[in-house]
Amino acid sequence: MDANQRREIILKHYQNPMHRGLVSDETYRKADTSNESCIDEVHLMAKIVDGRIVDLCFDGEACAMCTSSTSLMIQTLIGKTVEEAEVILEQFERMIAGEKYDAGVLEDTIVYDDIAKQPNRKKCVLLPWWGIDKILTEEKEGK
Repeated sequence: MDANQRREIILKHYQNPMHRGLVSDETYRKADTSNESCIDEVHLMAKIVDGRIVDLCFDGEACAMCTSSTSLMIQTLIGKTVEEAEVILEQFERMIAGEKYDAGVLEDTIVYDDIAKQPNRKKCVLLPWWGIDKILTEEKEGK
């Protein structure tokens, strides 16, 4: 993917993020994440039914990278099983760390494949993923 395509996808998901706005529904699992070194704060909600993510939504204040990462994560994970989401999460984290990863499972989140070279942006991009990790862990533990 070239730099222009990458920028276009990130900008689209920053300006018009998917599923922005929280819901008032006790059947959703919640996670709050924040970056102590900047304004990024993401409140994430996920509805998981029979081991499948049927809805995700978020709110908060965050930079373009964090907001777009949240939106792209949501686009990628809705409809996936908890197990599929865990694989995607692991591969995304490996990509951001600059390690070997399976690009085939990352869908459009592959736009962040060069973030490993930008250490100051890693936390921005990872913040929503840490939130979904909390939610998936609680789901598996039955909390």
